[in-house]
Amino acid sequence: MTTVSSTSSSSSDSTTAASTSLLSDYNLFLKLLTTQMTNQDPLNPTDTSEYTQQLVQYSQVEQQIQQNGTLTDILSQLTSSQMAQYSSFIGKDARFDSAVAGLGDDPAHWTYYVNGTPASVTATISDANGKVVQTVTLDPTAQGEYQWDGTKADGTTAASGAYTLAVTATDAAGNTLDTTINSVARVSDVVTDGSTIMLGVNGIRMSVDGLVALAATSSDI
Repeated sequence: MTTVSSTSSSSSDSTTAASTSLLSDYNLFLKLLTTQMTNQDPLNPTDTSEYTQQLVQYSQVEQQIQQNGTLTDILSQLTSSQMAQYSSFIGKDARFDSAVAGLGDDPAHWTYYVNGTPASVTATISDANGKVVQTVTLDPTAQGEYQWDGTKADGTTAASGAYTLAVTATDAAGNTLDTTINSVARVSDVVTDGSTIMLGVNGIRMSVDGLVALAATSSDI
């Protein structure tokens, strides 16, 4: 499966770099301020209001950077907690609100629901580039589930990866019926990019945000 890079470390590095840069500029400002005040004309002193405003601005920026760093730490802790929570999903059968399913060690697996009474149902499978690799006619009286073992229209076997199912259903009068498609696969691992929790399912990764159902496998029952 494709490795997901982490963004949490880059956010932390950005906060550290900003804080270091601010401290350097702040120290330089204080040095220049001290030098100017030491060498100013005592009979015509410089108005200090501008210095005061700049000091306040530096202080506000410093506080904002510190707050951003604190928020980054909190988000990191929350993500770690969620990772621990979602680790219990490993080994369960997950259903996603998505027409994309993985073809890996197991066949690509979808469930579908046709709103109405279909007279004909056709399933079309496309690869990640949108190229149609297989089209099959499904039994309209046995709607509900479809598994694809990777056999393409030309008889060759498709490579492992993500594939999209489209279902076209029509009634006896030839009217197109609305169809809802979900993908199904067993959860093998849980990963994060620092902000989003991803579930490894049959060779691909799906966002946990799209999870609509979770069930025990037959071996758990």
